[in-house]
Amino acid sequence: MPRSLTLEQFNDFLDSTPGWIVLTSIGQDGFPHSVPLGYFRDGESIYCGVRDHTRKIRNIEANPKVSLLIESGSTMADIKGAMIQGQARVHREPGAVLALMRKAASRRGVPEADQPTEVRPGAAYIEVTPAQRISWDYGG
Repeated sequence: MPRSLTLEQFNDFLDSTPGWIVLTSIGQDGFPHSVPLGYFRDGESIYCGVRDHTRKIRNIEANPKVSLLIESGSTMADIKGAMIQGQARVHREPGAVLALMRKAASRRGVPEADQPTEVRPGAAYIEVTPAQRISWDYGG
């Protein structure tokens, strides 16, 4: 039987799992649309860098309810996962996007002198504010 993670363990797992998180939004056709995205956590919010005007952005603008999922492990004995259900918001304002690009670069260990100084054309960020956290740990 899996155990749930405490909030601290949940956040530590999010922070220690570099790479990708799966964002699921709901399309106009009612079907889930799941895509892997780079991410970072800042406080309670999760931020995902994206290109604007994509299907996931259109889905969020129509219905801001999303889920995020990360997992690790390769056997039932060591599978661990964290899912967030929450409300998404799209950031497009150049100042906000640049600040988030710099924060993401900093989290990846990029020195301040090498961080972005201008916004890439078409760049946006999705911010997810958690409403519910669900977790499982078969290894603990």
